[in-house]
Amino acid sequence: MAKITIVDLEVYYCVGVTDEERAQPQRLLLTVDMNFDFSSAAVSDRIERTINYQTVAEDLLRFGQGRSWKLVEKLADNIAERVLAEYKPQGVLVEVKKFSIPQARFVSVSLGKTRPAR
Repeated sequence: MAKITIVDLEVYYCVGVTDEERAQPQRLLLTVDMNFDFSSAAVSDRIERTINYQTVAEDLLRFGQGRSWKLVEKLADNIAERVLAEYKPQGVLVEVKKFSIPQARFVSVSLGKTRPAR
């Protein structure tokens, strides 16, 4: 299976259990793996035959505007659902990195989802 990956996309979303933590957007890094058969795009050299990763990145940069989440787990689920619905990969793996523990490099949550069988 082929995949398209966006690694460590820097976004600023309001995420945190407390109101104070959600008061201001904080830096997060998103990694999104999209399983997608792009063999047709490889042959045709046409962007319409694949997932445009630039469009996905721009979408995710705006995704947090006017929204907040208490848990990064919920955020990862919402991102996975958005990517599946909007860009139609066969499956998606989302990793969200949060920098909330000073003694740790980061905390991350990963979630994989596949499109329902038809």
